[in-house]
Amino acid sequence: MKLTLLDWSLVAAYFLISTCIGVIYTKKGGESLNEYFLSGRDVPWWLAGTSMVAATFAADTPLVVTGLVVANGVAGNWLWWNMLMSGMLTVFFFARLWRRARVMTDVEFAEIRYSGRPAAVLRGFRALYLAIPMNLIILGWVTRAMIKILTISLGVNPYIAVAICFGVTMLYSVAAGLWAVLWTDLIQFVIKMTAVIVLAVFAVKAVGGMDALKRGVAAHFGSETAALSVLPVSMQHGSIAAYAWMPLLSLGVFLFMQWWAAWYPGAEPGGGGYIAQRIFSARTEKDGVLATLFFQVAHYAIRPWPWIITGLATIILYPTLQDKESGYVHAFVDLLPTGWRGFMLAGFAAAYMSTIGTQLNWGASYLVNDFYKRFVRRDATDRHYVNVSRWATVFLFLGSIVVTWQLSSVEQAWRLLLALGAGTGLVLILRWYWWRVNAWSEISAMITSFVVATIVLGYAGQMLHALGLVSRPDAFVPAVVAQGGPNADAWVMIITVAITTVVWVSVTFLTAPEPQAVLEAFYLRVRPGGPGWVRISGALGLGRESIPGGSGAWANWLAGIVAVYGTLFGTGKIIFGYPGQGVLLLAIALAAFLWIARSFRSESADTPKPVPVGAVSPLAAGSDD
Repeated sequence: MKLTLLDWSLVAAYFLISTCIGVIYTKKGGESLNEYFLSGRDVPWWLAGTSMVAATFAADTPLVVTGLVVANGVAGNWLWWNMLMSGMLTVFFFARLWRRARVMTDVEFAEIRYSGRPAAVLRGFRALYLAIPMNLIILGWVTRAMIKILTISLGVNPYIAVAICFGVTMLYSVAAGLWAVLWTDLIQFVIKMTAVIVLAVFAVKAVGGMDALKRGVAAHFGSETAALSVLPVSMQHGSIAAYAWMPLLSLGVFLFMQWWAAWYPGAEPGGGGYIAQRIFSARTEKDGVLATLFFQVAHYAIRPWPWIITGLATIILYPTLQDKESGYVHAFVDLLPTGWRGFMLAGFAAAYMSTIGTQLNWGASYLVNDFYKRFVRRDATDRHYVNVSRWATVFLFLGSIVVTWQLSSVEQAWRLLLALGAGTGLVLILRWYWWRVNAWSEISAMITSFVVATIVLGYAGQMLHALGLVSRPDAFVPAVVAQGGPNADAWVMIITVAITTVVWVSVTFLTAPEPQAVLEAFYLRVRPGGPGWVRISGALGLGRESIPGGSGAWANWLAGIVAVYGTLFGTGKIIFGYPGQGVLLLAIALAAFLWIARSFRSESADTPKPVPVGAVSPLAAGSDD
């Protein structure tokens, strides 16, 4: 691809702006760990929410969506659209609770919910597990995708170009912490959304317009419905028939199990990770809820269509391309004129850097707050901890370089992460709303999920086979998984979730509950309410309290799902030339949004509030906001 002086100037301007933001916030971010990792808990909802969206808009995302669309049509996106249901749980059931917890990381939660050595072990282990292997896998696959993009698009060494992006990101992340990440995320989101929308317009123009696009993809998939339907099923002879790539078993797992049962970065059941970090940084409890709601809307309803449109166009433009994901990069190289090429390249850099910046800051927060400060040196100054945080960020940067060279594919990493986290989701949800969950519940769930997943996927068998201890590398893999096919991943999820759930529930009842004093202190701090805490709230003289958001929380959850899917599907109908259906779906979405807004306004003024941290009396139950 030939870039002009204008193109390079746009790319250079983007890097200059990112660097300047880092310089501006270096002093403020270095004042304390609270400023470095949480921006002083003073972030407005729109900035925190935009940062959530930007962090999940990685360089690999448009490529993966293109691959899904080329292989399976628009409905192929259900592989990630199903996670909206978990995201809406976070909005209406957990965002308030996370903000009330007043912790620096979601891992720190272990020692306010549980007690003793098991809680300390859980906190330390999760900090290292999430910050190093899990975080480095994510950093590695995002970097691997960026290398692919630059290999196709630029006539320079892609490793040097990636090193420049990574280096600039590391500099502002190391220097200024979360403040720099948040403000660069805002700018990066605007750049990348503009870039992908412009590319979608040029892609449709290149194939001869929307009607030509629909004819082309209909010929490819056999019908317009198979290509453009948002549902992975069709009606045949009066009954529901599943597409070959999405059998009903797999669809059932996606819609009824995966979203609540599996831990996955950015879509953790019960919240968590960098989503929780943005909630912690929010100015108020309300800001945390609104930020998370905005994230769900933007993530699932606003961002996808430009990627999908371009992905569909690549079916017509590059019918013989072997690497279907790379069609997105070829489209940007071939279709965009001077100026827009540079802008798009800056957009890819922004997509890459927003994710990298978040992962570095998030991972460093675990290493410093939940391991170094907790177990290595507990009495140092804030300045010392900030300096250690900066070195931890450098360490993660170097570690990610090693992992990048070991990953063979992004799909492999995604599949592994989903399997390793299968079965842990339910305990992460119930720990908030059931007093009986203890530290051993989480520990047993993590261990069982990891062991079962590695066995079912064949990794344990491969290792034992290499050691000569078993005759076949798939010795322990169930036949339904070993035979492969579309249902294999569904069976991995079902088996892992079933075994893990039985184990952690059994362990919960076979081990002692947390001490009464610990449970009461947690309840007063967070005030989760609900029937699962009646024993504790009753002992405190508070009776049975409603959950945050009251009895309407479930109705709001359903309304949120309807609102986002209605917006997503309605927008698609209008784009593809069905304005009547599109307007109807958007009207339904609007009604759902109005329901949510009305419920927010009508929430009772005497909704139970948490006790400020350090208070001991249930009478002092005022908000710490």
